[in-house]
Amino acid sequence: MATLVTGAAGFIGYHLADRLLSAGERVIGIDNFVPYYLPQLKEDRVADLQRRYPDAFTPLRVDFADHEALDRALEPHSFDRLAHLGAQPGVRYSIENPRAYAHANLTGHLNMLELARARALPMVYASSSSVYGGNDSLPFRVEDRVDRPVSLYAATKKADELMSETYAHLYRIPLTGLRFFTVYGPWGRPDMAPWLFTEAILSGKPIKVFNNGDMRRDFTYVDDIVDGVIATLDSPPPDDGAPKPGGSIAPHRIYNIGNNRSEELTRFIDVIEAACGRKAIREMQPMQPGDVKDTYADIGAIQADLGFTPRTTLDEGIPRFVRWFRDYAAL
Repeated sequence: MATLVTGAAGFIGYHLADRLLSAGERVIGIDNFVPYYLPQLKEDRVADLQRRYPDAFTPLRVDFADHEALDRALEPHSFDRLAHLGAQPGVRYSIENPRAYAHANLTGHLNMLELARARALPMVYASSSSVYGGNDSLPFRVEDRVDRPVSLYAATKKADELMSETYAHLYRIPLTGLRFFTVYGPWGRPDMAPWLFTEAILSGKPIKVFNNGDMRRDFTYVDDIVDGVIATLDSPPPDDGAPKPGGSIAPHRIYNIGNNRSEELTRFIDVIEAACGRKAIREMQPMQPGDVKDTYADIGAIQADLGFTPRTTLDEGIPRFVRWFRDYAAL
């Protein structure tokens, strides 16, 4: 079995590739190493995979939003399925640099759909809990309307779901969209709260606590996310005309993948403080443009269909991240 993984130098892509490779599968990993955050971290992730799986991991440096370059890079390679996790991430950055999101998340997603169509292969793709935007009904359910995005990032992810629905309808390609909820863990992203808070606390610097701490997130450990991704890769949606999660009657389904538990931001900081053995200097800040106050995943659909159940609590996952971070950053 061989899987094409986009965003293989990214956080979730690295962990998915690692899990597949450790199970004896082959992985072709695509990434363009865009310097949105520390390029060295991306290089280190790929180097780790190459060191441990030299014969099974094939990294390709290519921008999947450039369809000609993508076709040239993939022409010699065969694979059985696609895990499209690459994207331009970040809610706040989408306000500053919107064209990067149109390039990677719209044009890039279309190119991956075309690849799936040309090779007649099933694809799992990353959506985001950000699509729920201004929804105020908790927990967020895949049946909820998601037409009130509060950031361009969220709008591009909703657009990806709509494009996927069209391709599943027209070409009967099995597609699964996964709305990830606040993923954290070792090798995580430097622009996200676990890294930012841990680095600041260990360095004796203040942390910014938005909305004066009155926020909640469904923090999901990366190993649990990978469990869900692999479950969907192993079980593409059937083309049987029956309604799927998300409402499609084509072979296209949408699932939430979260911890099914919404944690207060202040408690999240408390757990990081305990893992670091130091108190944070908390700087209270107003809500940021494009941000949302609460996230909370209803995972009933993926539990019922695929038996997915998150296993890692915040009190277990955060110390694992802090231990990794201390080692990686030598702090």
